[in-house]
Amino acid sequence: MIDALQRLGLDHHFEGEIEAVLNRQYDSAMTNTASHDLVETSLRFRLLRQQGCRAPSEDVFQNFINKDGKLQSKSEQDIMGLIELYEASYWATKEETTLVEAGELCAHLLDSARSSSTTTLQAATTAFADYTVRHPSHRSLPKCHIRNYLSNFHGGSTTKHYYEDTLADLARLEFNMNQSVCLQEVVHVSKWWKELGLAEELEFARNEPMKWCMWPLTTLIDSKFSEERVELAKPISFVYLVDDIFDVYGSLDELTLFTEIVDRWDVASADQLPDYMRKCFMALHHVTNEIGYKVYKRHGCNQIHSLRQAWAKLFKAFLVEAKWFKGGKSPSAEAYLKNGIVSSGVQVVLVHLFFLLGQGLTQRNEDLVNGDDPPVISSVAKILRLWDDLSST
Repeated sequence: MIDALQRLGLDHHFEGEIEAVLNRQYDSAMTNTASHDLVETSLRFRLLRQQGCRAPSEDVFQNFINKDGKLQSKSEQDIMGLIELYEASYWATKEETTLVEAGELCAHLLDSARSSSTTTLQAATTAFADYTVRHPSHRSLPKCHIRNYLSNFHGGSTTKHYYEDTLADLARLEFNMNQSVCLQEVVHVSKWWKELGLAEELEFARNEPMKWCMWPLTTLIDSKFSEERVELAKPISFVYLVDDIFDVYGSLDELTLFTEIVDRWDVASADQLPDYMRKCFMALHHVTNEIGYKVYKRHGCNQIHSLRQAWAKLFKAFLVEAKWFKGGKSPSAEAYLKNGIVSSGVQVVLVHLFFLLGQGLTQRNEDLVNGDDPPVISSVAKILRLWDDLSST
């Protein structure tokens, strides 16, 4: 049931109950590792690892995997067991090579099973298996797969639990409610962007409020963060806007002046900028102050300097790239990636997110977020930078 609740996006209603059940399961796993049910063993292992428990792997899978990472012959015929073992393998550590290799073998066996299914039940099971191999839960956003899971709730299983229809009805109701909330957010952000007037002033820039809403929707999944998602979409829109100014339109002299003024956050000098840059900076100034005030009002701390500092870092990184491009210079891979971590815009977004949520607002955490390339930010930024570059090549 816990797996179903998580896949259907209903687990936040039962956090206490889920924690209590998993604590009991953890105690059971530590005292009694022997099991002959591959589905049960793999599912328990994955759920415990997801919860942050250091569930053992060697002993619990000894009845199904030999020392060479090969599956026992009986396990190879258990399609639902292979699915769960494949999902569990994504929670293996780098030292747990046997489990990793077993997961790779599961993917191969599940792919082979798809072509050999004959009955309707087998076809439903292998369809579920095919979807799992393409979209393992550990590498997916749960909300993006709720609709598919609802349409294939049993996953081809012959066993139907008494609670499934009730959960499915509740999930459909919540899914529709969340869709309505998301639609309202898109409408709100689109209206804000239109009233800002920059789309008409800067015709060369991207005008994609729907895309700007996607970052917050995938970062803050719970609908209780609806207001924070709307606020976060605003700095995200400026990341795209400023990126287009540096990449498409501005001259190097203009971009240098723009960066210097943002670095000082010198509103009095904004008139020195070309009209389109001045309007962009003043709009950014207004939005940053607005978010800073909301952070102060909600959490009692003035973080306007941190927000401005994050923007200054981004502008400087954009300027470095502009100088490379306009000067025909090819930087080293190390220099490119170091600068690209900042120019990805991740730091600006996460700094705004950190202060909007107001969780863990200690001086130590604030210093960490405001520091140079803190790992909690730079690791995410590096992944996004490389992923974005690979997708555009």
